[in-house]
Amino acid sequence: MTKTIIAIGGGELKAKETLEIDRYIAELIKKKVGERRANALFFPTASHDSMPYFNSFRKTYTSVFDIKVDVALMCYGEMSIDKISAKIELADMIYVGGGDTVFMINKWIELGIDKMLFNAYEKGTIICGLSAGAICWFEKLYSDSKLINNEEESYNIFNGLGWLKGVICPHYNNREKDFDEIVINNFDKSYAVENNSAIIFEDGLFVKSISCGGKAYLIENKGGILKKSIL
Repeated sequence: MTKTIIAIGGGELKAKETLEIDRYIAELIKKKVGERRANALFFPTASHDSMPYFNSFRKTYTSVFDIKVDVALMCYGEMSIDKISAKIELADMIYVGGGDTVFMINKWIELGIDKMLFNAYEKGTIICGLSAGAICWFEKLYSDSKLINNEEESYNIFNGLGWLKGVICPHYNNREKDFDEIVINNFDKSYAVENNSAIIFEDGLFVKSISCGGKAYLIENKGGILKKSIL
């Protein structure tokens, strides 16, 4: 079973800025399930279970693409772990929204959700995410979690779940200068994904990118000089 992760660098679901990426995802799920109606499960953990965010997801994936959608809520004890586990089991695709990446990862680990998601991934459930939901799968990620929580006035490198190798920066069109400096001083290579673009991995390997106007890059550090290749 192919293990798939689609990492979207950013963009507004509500404004349908990523619609062509969403269309690609929808067609991929429908091809996978065949005749029956596909099921998608939305995780708004990084936005502290924002229901307006889920409604935006539903208006795209149900209203536009006729995919049945559900939501997994865990920030305020709304759902039992058993109920969330059952929803994960039913999902053909899991989509993780943006927000505070570090809070989300910590909440998942606290509740054991990370293991449930990994089991679903291993079984072939398509994993997608935007911003926080794009970068959490990597070994290292460039995040504004401390900025969100008023702890620091800058972005920082954090540990991710480690399903995919390497380091990644979302919203690269807004963070290029600062992230490039991080790469020069710390990494041999990295992924950088602009808003309205996505990179796709199968079985842990990069296969291609998709664009709704943004670009995605592989950045290589050649002795302090960065080489940027459009993916």
